[in-house]
Amino acid sequence: MGRSEAGKTSLIQTLKGEELHYIKTQYATAEDGLIDTPGEYSETKYFSAGLACFSFEADAVALVQAADEPYNLFGASLHTFIQRPLIGIITKTDSPYANVPMIRQWMEDAGCDRIFLVNNVSREGIDELMAYLREDLPELSLDEARERQRKGLSEWE
Repeated sequence: MGRSEAGKTSLIQTLKGEELHYIKTQYATAEDGLIDTPGEYSETKYFSAGLACFSFEADAVALVQAADEPYNLFGASLHTFIQRPLIGIITKTDSPYANVPMIRQWMEDAGCDRIFLVNNVSREGIDELMAYLREDLPELSLDEARERQRKGLSEWE
C-alpha cells in the first residue's frame, strides 16, 4: 500500500521480472501471490478500509513510499492495526529530491519490521526483498488476527 505514483505497480513488475511500463492501477488486483492496490485506497478515507480487508489476505503488508515523498500518509503505530508482518519499501532512491532518512523514520514510526531500499529500474535492493518474501512468513487465521488485535498484540516472534 502507498500513495499514487509511489512505485507500487512498477515494483510488482520488477519482482515478476517484467519490463517496466506505466499502468495506472484502477482497482485492486491479486495475482502471482502479490496484491496491488490503487494509491487512492491509501489517500482516501472512504477506500482505506479496503486496505485493511486486503491485509487479512496477505502474508505480509508493505508500505511503499518513494524516497522523494513530500508527506506521510501512514500514522505512527500502524502495525497495531495491521495484523501481519509490516515491512517498508522505499522506492525511487535515485531521485535528486530523495530524503531516505525522513522516509525511513516515517516507516519506523509506523512499526515496520524491516525496511528495504529499492530501485525498480536498476533492480538495486530487489534481490534482498525477494529473499525476504521467499521466507516462511507466519500464518495467522482471521480469528487469530482478531484476537491479537483485541489484545493489541503485533509481535511476530
